Amino acid sequence: MQITNSLYGTFEIESVLEELISSPSVARLGQIHQGGASYLVNPLWNVTRLEHLIGVMLFIRRFGGSLEEQIAGLLHDVSHTAFSHVVDYALELEKEDFHEQIFEKFVKSSTIPAILEKYGFSYEEILADISKWTILEQEAPELCADRIDYTLLDLYRHEKISLIEVNQFLDSLVVFNGQVYLTDIAVAEWFVEQYYAEVINYFYDPLNVYSHEILDEAMRLALKQNTITVTDFQLTDAELLEKLKQNSDAMAKIQLLWSNVCLEENNLDYTFHHKKKTRLINPSVLLDGKLIPVEDISEKVQQMNLKARKKSESGFYLKVIEKKSI
Repeated sequence: MQITNSLYGTFEIESVLEELISSPSVARLGQIHQGGASYLVNPLWNVTRLEHLIGVMLFIRRFGGSLEEQIAGLLHDVSHTAFSHVVDYALELEKEDFHEQIFEKFVKSSTIPAILEKYGFSYEEILADISKWTILEQEAPELCADRIDYTLLDLYRHEKISLIEVNQFLDSLVVFNGQVYLTDIAVAEWFVEQYYAEVINYFYDPLNVYSHEILDEAMRLALKQNTITVTDFQLTDAELLEKLKQNSDAMAKIQLLWSNVCLEENNLDYTFHHKKKTRLINPSVLLDGKLIPVEDISEKVQQMNLKARKKSESGFYLKVIEKKSI
């Protein structure tokens, strides 16, 4: 099977990858949006979980990761729920990790183990400890395939960065001791800037925050009134939305997504306080055989990290103002 990705190019992939992509559990992610509720209020914010997982898989492939690591990349988020992290807010999970809590049970109940066994792989060896795949995952503030792909993919699809910039960034990456690093200080500064455009400007965009808070409230109401259950979070976005609409109170909330309102950041007089888990970045740069955190050699990155830390710690205070009809 040949597969083309807008960021990483065209590849021939093995049958095991093709079959996994076509399996119900993975294909379902083509109907689950990476940005949660955001696609409901902005047509540009429509990246799916499947696009991200295929991107992670191909990134790993491009940088020499084994077939097993490519499989891990494709499957690492397979248990994500409808509307992604909105579910975490509805369940009051500060670590935003519901999909991780159900990961093992989800995989075991799917066709994934049988597909892997068919091709001579063990799902336990590949998926029991995702952290062993060092191109796929690294603790922040370093780079990894997961962190890189969701940043590049979102910003490219949101028309904030160009393919020329993406390729310049990718050409500056190198795998050293099994991990991904940059080789250029200026490119490292560029990526830090783009990363914060993602986790601050996009995640905390007033319209994005509003959409998540409204859908969060709708989910809480539907859960409380037993219109939906936690099991329903394994539906697609569209399927869960239809179930929510069956509850009149939840439907009233959902309709607010398209109401005539003005949104503004206001720390003193606010409707919602929206706070996500802290995401900071400080990628190491490989210079003359030595790894140096870019913050140690870039005042620009120092300032960006300081600003991002303050924003992450305080969260976003959103004021919703209803516009009066004329």
